[in-house]
Amino acid sequence: MSKLGFIGLGIMGAPMAANLLKAGHQLFANTVGKVPESITSAGATACETGKEVAAAADIVFIMVPDTPDVEKVLFSENGVAAGLSKGKIVVDMSSISPVETKEFARKVNVLGCEYLDAPVSGGEVGAKAALLTIMVGGSEAAFEKVKPLFELMGKNITLVGGNGDGQTTKVANQIIVALTIEAVGEALLFAAKAGADPARVRTALMGGFASSRILELHGERMVKRAFDPGFRIELHQKDLNLALSTARKLSLSLPNTATAQELFNACAARGGKAWDHSAMVCALETLANFEIRERA
Repeated sequence: MSKLGFIGLGIMGAPMAANLLKAGHQLFANTVGKVPESITSAGATACETGKEVAAAADIVFIMVPDTPDVEKVLFSENGVAAGLSKGKIVVDMSSISPVETKEFARKVNVLGCEYLDAPVSGGEVGAKAALLTIMVGGSEAAFEKVKPLFELMGKNITLVGGNGDGQTTKVANQIIVALTIEAVGEALLFAAKAGADPARVRTALMGGFASSRILELHGERMVKRAFDPGFRIELHQKDLNLALSTARKLSLSLPNTATAQELFNACAARGGKAWDHSAMVCALETLANFEIRERA
């Protein structure tokens, strides 16, 4: 049994922490607001600060929304860094800036501790089922120590390279996801406008080369108008901002990523920043003045 810390118990973090608890590990937890009863009733100890979590745990997991949130969790007055002692490991599973991640890792390393950036893909469904894809940056020694814990939360676990490389991989993942959502939305909108049943079109496409998890899951959301998150548009906007800002620094053009971001922006302008990211199709529907719907 390991002494673990977990900070950030939202849509993703709560089921991830629950899976660590199911394996019998001792867990010290902290989040914005109150630690969920589902976590404390499973045996976790609620802590008032990140410092308290880090002092009690040997490995501290972080799962919060954005780069400034991670910085606050780590380096505020009562943050994780204040409670670390030599030999501990910090594992940030948030999706944040690769550039800032390298600086966070450097500061934690100075304290004699290891740092892994380990963002995930798979959404709430993957978090609950412990089927997340986990993309890791950091030292091989730290990765091997934490890998058995990663295996309690995910199935496809890869050490990509050094600190920052895990976050770079996640940004690449989010580019692919956004562009595929856009492609599925266009295809189903085209089919529906042409008079075909979009639900049956989706079923037919699932048996061909166009098949994908996004066509399977998000295509169904589009047809059924099921846009409760999931993964919120505002979070995908954040990830694409990381892609586009980093691309500018690299003198790299990402034209289709920029288009996907503009479609997300259009949804947010309609009050949809908390919609599931599959609702990008709503922006396409507005342009077409036509809505995809399952036939009765």
